[in-house]
Amino acid sequence: MGEDFKPTIIGFVCNWCTYAGADLAGTSRLEYPANIRLIRLPCSGRIDPLFIFRAFLQGADGVLVSGCHPGDCHYTTGNYYAKRRLAIIKRLLEYIGLEPGRLRLEWISASEGQRFADVCKEFTARIKELGPQRRLRQRTAGE
Repeated sequence: MGEDFKPTIIGFVCNWCTYAGADLAGTSRLEYPANIRLIRLPCSGRIDPLFIFRAFLQGADGVLVSGCHPGDCHYTTGNYYAKRRLAIIKRLLEYIGLEPGRLRLEWISASEGQRFADVCKEFTARIKELGPQRRLRQRTAGE
């Protein structure tokens, strides 16, 4: 894959932990790829599988879901729901022919700005290895 490929990554992140960790990474001036677009959810447990499939349909090359560490959820058990949902979604992605490595679940707390930056770097590198996602991308009139 060419070096000019810049993957589009959508991040569905928990408001209380991961979003605050991303904010900490920014205020600490930590470098991480700018091609991740964050969508703040009240809790990772609020991730709807349709959000993930819609992201892929609209051209995302990868999707990151991140929330509080297990046992630290602001809503008690939301991250356990997210973990179960994502295990099923990964199997569905594999079934329809999309690499399950394009979907990643991470636990990042509000104090882990460096970890957020590292996860973004690692995930972007992984998506670059996989190349552009074309399997679910909606066709436009020009294609």
